[in-house]
Amino acid sequence: MKKSRTPACHIGTSGWSYKHWKGVYYPEKLKPVDYLHFYSQEFDCTEINTSFYHLPKEQTVLNWAAKVPPGFLFCPKLSRYITHFKKLHDPAEGMEVFFKVFDPVAERLGPVLIQLPAQAGFNAGVAEEFYQLLSTTYKQYDFSIEVRDKSWFSKQSLDLMERYGVGLVIANSGKRFPYKEAVTARHIYLRFHGPAELYASGYAALTLRAYARKCAKWLQEKHQVWIFFNNDVHMHAIENARTLKTMLAEERDKL
Repeated sequence: MKKSRTPACHIGTSGWSYKHWKGVYYPEKLKPVDYLHFYSQEFDCTEINTSFYHLPKEQTVLNWAAKVPPGFLFCPKLSRYITHFKKLHDPAEGMEVFFKVFDPVAERLGPVLIQLPAQAGFNAGVAEEFYQLLSTTYKQYDFSIEVRDKSWFSKQSLDLMERYGVGLVIANSGKRFPYKEAVTARHIYLRFHGPAELYASGYAALTLRAYARKCAKWLQEKHQVWIFFNNDVHMHAIENARTLKTMLAEERDKL
């Protein structure tokens, strides 16, 4: 939820239930059901990627919320039924189904991630109708939109995002996905997919340092900043998240 949030930077990974982290990040004998609790002892947020493919049961979401400490926040990815199949057309029914699952844990949610397909170009009428729904029926939530078509970077599109308080996701993917740094809301959302091989390459210290400086500046400007590493292969996400947390603390001390 968006109410009464103070400026802060939340850094985590795009999910926590990775089998290839067993014995590397998670202790060998730790049960998968305990992975989230273990993860939440180090990080204060995570994305929920499964909600994009299949909505979890309401009880499953409640169980997740019960496993993490106070202050830990989840950023669920909006159902692909709305983003990929419907391409934001007639979203009311799909949104109602989605939030029936997540409304019971509203206080534990960060921004909801809206990831669009490459085939979905910007359409002003469709976008504004969708944003109007977000700003009325779901005004208690923050939303961030990750696009795969550069038409969403037009002035008209960015102005609409700013008018309705929808954040544009800053997606670093080694130029595989469109990239633009534009602040359109009080919350700023970054996703790191891997600089060379998608999901399987790590970021250099110089790159992370540059983002740490940007984040320190955004925090000084009273923004909420959310950062997720989606390069889970070979533990890059965990290592990069740790490094960025340390660098951000250093950069904030300089201000």
